[in-house]
Amino acid sequence: MSRGEKTGPAPRALERLEAVLADLGRVVVAFSGGADSALVAAVATRSLGASRVLCATAVSASLGADDHAHCARLADEWGLRWVAVDTHELDDPAYVRNDLDRCYHCKRELMDVLQPLAEVEQATVVLGVNLDDLADHRPGQRAAAERGAVFPLVVAGLDKAAVRSVSQAIGLSTWDRPAAACLASRVPHGMPVTFGILERVATAESSLRQLGFTALRVRHYGDAARIEVPLGALPRVIELREQVVEAVQDAGYRYVTLDLEGLRSGNLSRAALAVKEAAR
Repeated sequence: MSRGEKTGPAPRALERLEAVLADLGRVVVAFSGGADSALVAAVATRSLGASRVLCATAVSASLGADDHAHCARLADEWGLRWVAVDTHELDDPAYVRNDLDRCYHCKRELMDVLQPLAEVEQATVVLGVNLDDLADHRPGQRAAAERGAVFPLVVAGLDKAAVRSVSQAIGLSTWDRPAAACLASRVPHGMPVTFGILERVATAESSLRQLGFTALRVRHYGDAARIEVPLGALPRVIELREQVVEAVQDAGYRYVTLDLEGLRSGNLSRAALAVKEAAR
C-alpha cells in the first residue's frame, strides 16, 4: 500500500479519513472485503497501527465462500489483524421472515458479536458506510448506529467515487471491486430465507465467476434463477449460454433467465418498497 501523491482531492479525502480514525483511537472494523470496508481497514491499520485495529469478518450462510477467502487473502497481504467471527442470523425468526427490515436484524446480530470484541479492545465498532449509502433503504445502518457504531467514511465526507479514488491512489486492489451485498439480498422480500436457498445462490454465483463474470447477482425465485450482470456483459452471457445454463442448473435451478435491465444493486428492496407504497 503506497500513499500516492499529496495533491488533489484523493489525498485530501484520505487526510480527512485519517483524522476521523485518529479521533477514534482504537477501532474494530466490520470487514466484508468490499471497497468501502477495505479502505477503512487499510487506512486504519496504516495510520493507527495494527495493535489498535481489529478487522472482523462475519461468517454465516449469507457470506459466500469466495468472499470469505477474499477477506482472508487481503488480511494476509495487507498485514491486517484479522479475525473471522460466526454470526447466526438464521436463528432469528425476524431475519428469516425477510421483510423490508431484514437488514436491521442482520446488523443487530453483527453488533451483538462485535461489541464484546470492542469492549476487550477498548475500541469503537466502525462500518464501511459511505455517503451514497445514506440515500438507499438500508435499515441495517440504523441498527448499527443505535448500538454505537461509527461510519468513518460518512464522517469524513466520502461517497463511493471518493472511496474508489482514494483506494486507487494508495494502491489498494479493491479500488474497483464490484459492489456486493449479502446473499440474502438475492431473495425477494416476503420469501423466507433458508440455508438451502443461500447455498444454492452461492454455488450458482461462484460457478458464474469462474466463467469470468465478476459483477453479478443470481436472484432466487424458487425453481427459477434470474441473472443480473452489467449491461456490457449481456452479450458475453449469450455467447456462453450453454455454460451459464449448465452452471446455474447444476446449483439446483430448473429455469435460468437473464435480466435485460442489467445489474441493479438493491432492486429487490426498491421493488418491495414500491409495492408497499402503492398499497397505502
